[in-house]
Amino acid sequence: MTELDPQLHELGDRLERAATADLAASSPTTARSPRRISRRFSIAIVALVIAIPGAAIAADQLISTDEVAQSLPAGTLALAGTEPTCTVVKKDVEFHCVLAKAPAIEVTDAAGNPKWKGTVEPSVDASKHVNGGCRGLTNDGLEWQCYIGQAAVDQQIVSQGFLGEYAPAPGVG
Repeated sequence: MTELDPQLHELGDRLERAATADLAASSPTTARSPRRISRRFSIAIVALVIAIPGAAIAADQLISTDEVAQSLPAGTLALAGTEPTCTVVKKDVEFHCVLAKAPAIEVTDAAGNPKWKGTVEPSVDASKHVNGGCRGLTNDGLEWQCYIGQAAVDQQIVSQGFLGEYAPAPGVG
């Protein structure tokens, strides 16, 4: 039982009492009718009380392709100005992102060529918290596979302790 359960129970009781009193005062029906209507009314209200916050919480957890695209450069300064576009691989969990512009050369091979393939970088949401991370798929850094939430931890892109951390500016290095 959560802390919300007793509150919902109390709210339902109060709504039932209020509806019963209101119906008794305004309707000359039998004693049984206000009780039946009151119960239906209170059940409907309680259902709404539960459903509305539930829908808001679910909507808050959804992430769009645009939000993922914005979170990639927000996590790593080298990806600033790269104009990512992302597509859904697995809704709200995994995204494939392609950059319009190559990232700054931060990681190189022995010959000095960019080597982004396999590199992992955090992603940061609009509230400036680490929301996941991405893995470079090509050496030029133009393609990334991004994971949101626990999936980024499972993919060993970010640690459990780093997920959700405040990140006021893109990371460097």
